[in-house]
Amino acid sequence: MHALRPLLRKSLFNLFAATLACAALLAPRAASAEALLLIEADSGKVLQAENATIPWYPASVTKIMTAYVTLKAVKDGRLTLDTLLTVSPTAASQSPSKMGFRPGTQLTVDNALKMMMVKSANDMAVVLAEGVGGSVDGFSAMMNDTAQKLGMMQTSYVNPNGLPADGQITSARDLGILARSFLRDLPEYEYFVHIPAIRFGKRVTGNFNKLIGRYPGADGFKTGFICASGYNLVASATRNGRRLIAVVLGANSGTARAVKAAQLLERGFSQDNLTWLRPSLGTVDKLVPVDASPPNLREDMCGGHRKRPASDDDDALIAANGGTSGSASATGGEAQVTFFTAGLQPPLMKASELMAAAPAAAEPVLVYTGPTRTGTALIAAVAADADQQTTAKPRGKKSRVAKKPDAADKPADKPKDAKTAAAKPAAAKPVAAKPDAAKPDAKSAAKPAGTRHAAAKPDAAAKPAASVDQPAKPAKPKAATKPAAKPANNS
Repeated sequence: MHALRPLLRKSLFNLFAATLACAALLAPRAASAEALLLIEADSGKVLQAENATIPWYPASVTKIMTAYVTLKAVKDGRLTLDTLLTVSPTAASQSPSKMGFRPGTQLTVDNALKMMMVKSANDMAVVLAEGVGGSVDGFSAMMNDTAQKLGMMQTSYVNPNGLPADGQITSARDLGILARSFLRDLPEYEYFVHIPAIRFGKRVTGNFNKLIGRYPGADGFKTGFICASGYNLVASATRNGRRLIAVVLGANSGTARAVKAAQLLERGFSQDNLTWLRPSLGTVDKLVPVDASPPNLREDMCGGHRKRPASDDDDALIAANGGTSGSASATGGEAQVTFFTAGLQPPLMKASELMAAAPAAAEPVLVYTGPTRTGTALIAAVAADADQQTTAKPRGKKSRVAKKPDAADKPADKPKDAKTAAAKPAAAKPVAAKPDAAKPDAKSAAKPAGTRHAAAKPDAAAKPAASVDQPAKPAKPKAATKPAAKPANNS
């Protein structure tokens, strides 16, 4: 029996190697560059790494560092979660995604963090940066200092939100180190990286990280997207007390990055019994950085071939689009994942199906402007924010509605034939036009007559097709009002 063990082990190894080779041949090639990393949170052990040390544009995963620096300041007692911060003109001017508050609006560190991490609000990142570091530049210096201390050798920051900027660079390796540090150094504030949704007034925003509420055990972290970086995601999940961190950079859709992260995590959780078959990849901090320029994926992500503008809030689901819009590369290799990474056990639900499903029901966390509130004061604050949203909308609607009648009135200038108006006194009755209105017709035409003619000539309302379909016939009324010389000079 003992003599058979080496043969059995060798056979299993050959089977595993053959499976890997087949998977490599069958898996479709990605349409664009990608970086992938899977590590154990506690030990930092690398379970999988592809392009993990190539420099990359971080996009909004930058906000993990923004949250880390802010919460370290809270932990060190330099401010509290209840500290009030003010929205500056610089913060208000940031590009979306953002909350859109006006300059001068105040809110707490706590609420700004929740809005930044769930909605990926760029304005809230600047609010926090200015509140903690005094300015964007001052806070960026704090971010860079922290990155150096954590061993993030490939990372540099220019702003706190990840919007495009020269010098805003990181790598999958460094993001893995940052995520580990967050969990290790700030366990009491871990809540901020896995809030499922927030409610601001009447508006509910779900977490852009699709794994939250869908993938079993998912408990963090953050998404990111700019055209140059593609779709980025740092994600974590815990099963049976074991926590893994997956990093996906450069996926071609929001759904694809979630599917890839789920596949990586599933692979890691189901390899417990096969660790002796794989060579050690070391720990994440020992991965050797590559000296290169970050790939620029702008054309792939935001070129004219895309049917709609790309954004971090990409809610195109594989189930809805039949695997199109960039999902092919995410799902094409899924069969091999459920075969050899499930520990040769029956496969679980496919990652694409998990991401296409509705998230688990969860009560959104209330966020609001102003100081910290509880009880009835909190209810009043939420109601006030909802009222502001309600009162802001009708203004736009009223202005739009007001323009429509003006446009409809202009074609009504067309029937300026005084004889026709005089010939139909019955039609003029509903608009209080007196029978002698035909007498001063020339005078009335000399005044701003557009609305007066519309009132005196309801016949135009009876023939909407004539007035609406032919609004651009100003020459005809001149001919109709030939006896009156004055209207020709009135425009």
